Formats: sequence, structure tokens, C-alpha cells
Amino acid sequence: MKKVEIYTSDTCGQCKMAKEFFIENNIEYMEYNISSNQEYKRELIKKGYLSVPVIVIDGQDVLGFDLKRIKQLTGI
Repeated sequence: MKKVEIYTSDTCGQCKMAKEFFIENNIEYMEYNISSNQEYKRELIKKGYLSVPVIVIDGQDVLGFDLKRIKQLTGI
């Protein structure tokens, strides 16, 4: 199974769509909400990103809800 992580915020519509996609396709993921945890926000900034969602699939970063790229990396 692929390792899937997603950096989100409480007000992010694309984050919500990404999480719904993962649930609908039975893809387990670890969520890092930058609205409720400043350490996650610092991690995201260290990676060079200032917006969410940032989805990490087996070490490959995907900025935004790029469905084509997510399907490619998850093998769906």
C-alpha cells in the first residue's frame, strides 16, 4: 500500500475534496492540519510550500488536488 500524507487547513476546499477522494477509493492517509498544529505548518514551510493541500505519496509531493497525478501515483 502506498504511504499517503496530506497537509490541510480547516478552510481548504481542495483539501476536503482530496480527503473525500481518498475515502471513496479506500486509500488510507495521514492528515497534518496546519490550522490546529503549528509544527505541521513549520514542516510545510520547510518543504517550501505556503499553501495547501500538499499531498505526499511515497515521497512524491503533489501541490493542490491534482487528480491525474494522484491517480498516477496511487495506481488507481
